[in-house]
Amino acid sequence: HKLKVMATAKSKKMNSVSSRDLKVKNFDPNSPGLKDANIFGLPFTVEESSIVLVPVPWEATVSYGGGTSDGPEAILEASAQVDLYHSEFPELWKQGIAMTDISKDLHKRSKNAKKSAAKIIDAFAEGKSPEKDAKLKALQNEVNAASSAMIADVEAEVTKWIAKGKLVGMVGGDHSTPLGFFNALSKKYKNFGILQIDAHMDLRKAYEGFTYSHASIMYNALQLKQVSKLVQLGIRDYCAEEQAFAVANKKRVNVFTYADVRKSQYEGASWKAMCKKVIDALPEHVHISFDIDGLDPKLCPHTGTPVPGGFEFHEITYLLSELAKSKNKIISFDLNEVGPGKDDWDGNVGARMLFHLCGVLAKSNGLIK
Repeated sequence: HKLKVMATAKSKKMNSVSSRDLKVKNFDPNSPGLKDANIFGLPFTVEESSIVLVPVPWEATVSYGGGTSDGPEAILEASAQVDLYHSEFPELWKQGIAMTDISKDLHKRSKNAKKSAAKIIDAFAEGKSPEKDAKLKALQNEVNAASSAMIADVEAEVTKWIAKGKLVGMVGGDHSTPLGFFNALSKKYKNFGILQIDAHMDLRKAYEGFTYSHASIMYNALQLKQVSKLVQLGIRDYCAEEQAFAVANKKRVNVFTYADVRKSQYEGASWKAMCKKVIDALPEHVHISFDIDGLDPKLCPHTGTPVPGGFEFHEITYLLSELAKSKNKIISFDLNEVGPGKDDWDGNVGARMLFHLCGVLAKSNGLIK
């Protein structure tokens, strides 16, 4: 029976690759993206694609700007404007990239949890505590339970696609969303590192009473023993609690603040040399966790918590490309905190960064040269 199941799975995979090859042959990458196509205007199904993108429209615990739950939709819509010829990865599109359906149910659950979370955030601002108010405590438990369910959903979805031999990327949503992804990776890898590109450390414990806050994602990630190293780049907004946690866990946490990076450059260090330091700090297997606010706010003006400073687009694509060429192996990635505005600028930048992330993932895993 086991051999029969394996043979069936192998046959389905071969059929998927065959149908993808046929589509590649008949597809014109120079033509405008079709409205009914998948992400980047590509014609591939998730089964046919080598890279599967999992959208997570969630932002229950946002404490400042909102809208990131609409990030996956904004990126999907803007992606049709991305030209498929990439100077570094000209053959990337032929490998197949597809996004799974954006869950309306998850989006609705996020909205409901966000309403409850807002009441708790307002109460904290007024000096009230859920520990002394039964109604607030019930709301807090409700939000934490909803976030826990979202994390379990993401873990199951990512695990499913990994088991099918796909390379997986995730598109958020706020930065609380990849915890389920990390849980899934911990089942496959004995140890892996996280390269976090971000304006914030996200090392707060249960921020504003929410166990799975977007401001706690890396604190929660480090509770997994399989996460052997966290390398943070671009940090420029953090509190004393987070600084103390990073120092106390310095064997597992390397922090490259934005100020220190720029100081080194002002004193003569090259960006190439800085990238090498970051990459050398990482273990063999690397997950990229990219909060779009790691970029200069002019590139992501509607992200949840923009901070002055931040990297240029091509500084980060250079770093990612150098990582793909290194001895390290990029195993997966997440892209979060893209907040759509009145135009499609944020989605446009997010879509183009997403395409580059797919490129370095494919290159690092030997799918393209």
